[in-house]
Amino acid sequence: MTPIIYEFNPVERFVAGTVGAPGERTFFIQARTGARVVSVVVEKSQVVALGERTKIMLREIKKSDPTIVIKSNDIDDAPLEQPIFEEFRAGVIAMAWDAQNSMIVYELRETTGNDDDTDDEVVFDEKDLSVDLLRVHLSPTQAASFAKRCLSLANAGRLPCPFCAIPIDPNGHLCPRSNGYRR
Repeated sequence: MTPIIYEFNPVERFVAGTVGAPGERTFFIQARTGARVVSVVVEKSQVVALGERTKIMLREIKKSDPTIVIKSNDIDDAPLEQPIFEEFRAGVIAMAWDAQNSMIVYELRETTGNDDDTDDEVVFDEKDLSVDLLRVHLSPTQAASFAKRCLSLANAGRLPCPFCAIPIDPNGHLCPRSNGYRR
């Protein structure tokens, strides 16, 4: 089967979002331009990593080229575009700075059955690509807004236990630091 490359250059909206109650949420990355919408399932840890790494990348971009303007936008807190159709589940995620066009490029690649901790080579040539790919080009301002939403979304889940840092369910949890007593 031929892999599909979903390219958004430019993109109108690029956001992380969730479906479900805290503790049972499914995380999505969604890109939209016009009526074209692509939704990719990701893990919470990937959303957190994208938010943190984007902030770091924006700081480095600003250091290397002070002429680049990064406006402070509000967080896009609108819900995900409906209906949500999962195109694929993301495995490998990459970010790069395209200095020629002053854009940050995100690539989300479909997970494969052998994405375990193997030392397989990651293919960067599109001709040899064997999985679906979402590629999105963002301005630094759009990327800053995306990073803010990623981090606020990750922090909106269940509160961590103050003793063991395991998320507390609505019914409490068995805390290993208190010998199994409910908190």
